[in-house]
Amino acid sequence: MDELKGIIFDMDGVIVDSEPIHYRVNQIILKDMNIEISEEEYNSFIGVSNPDMWSIIKDRYDLKESLEDLVNKQNKITLEYLRDSNINPINGIVKLLEELKNKGLKVALASSSSEKLIELVLNKFYIQQYFIETISGENFAKSKPDPQIFFHAAKKLKLKSEECVVIEDSKHGIEAATRANMKAIGYKNINSGNQDLSKADLIVESIREINVELIKNLF
Repeated sequence: MDELKGIIFDMDGVIVDSEPIHYRVNQIILKDMNIEISEEEYNSFIGVSNPDMWSIIKDRYDLKESLEDLVNKQNKITLEYLRDSNINPINGIVKLLEELKNKGLKVALASSSSEKLIELVLNKFYIQQYFIETISGENFAKSKPDPQIFFHAAKKLKLKSEECVVIEDSKHGIEAATRANMKAIGYKNINSGNQDLSKADLIVESIREINVELIKNLF
């Protein structure tokens, strides 16, 4: 029987409550192009990489801007917003990371965000030392719900997929985790929209609910 050996965290909405910032930035960019999208449509992009999101929007609204320009513009503004913000880690996340480290469990971060944004967040919160590996979705051909990023994370941790648990806040992230044959904990973050986390093995209302004993009970 497999046992818990590794934890893989999503970043946006799990480590940092950045979805409101992403929403604000994307609305600025869309408004400049006279485009309005519904809340439901926007929520469908949560957990998806920026290139995939803008590729869909570009095709759907017949945008003239290049995909590269759209992604670069979003990344630039988002980095500026986060760098200048007083945002803190999500309540309970540092305590959880410390507990996982003390228990000798391997920890990775697998986010759809860019490498620069991941680096900024981890450095801003002084938590980079907790992660053996940090993996950006911008380096993969397909984003979540494709499980590729989680398979890669397990490989980097030198673990089997079945020995890993993923903590996610989005429907796409939970689906990617289950498709990777990993246990999944869904964090119901109110700022991540109305996400369907029903495929998760466990759903929590707060990161503070999660501890090593709770995670081990999933096996």
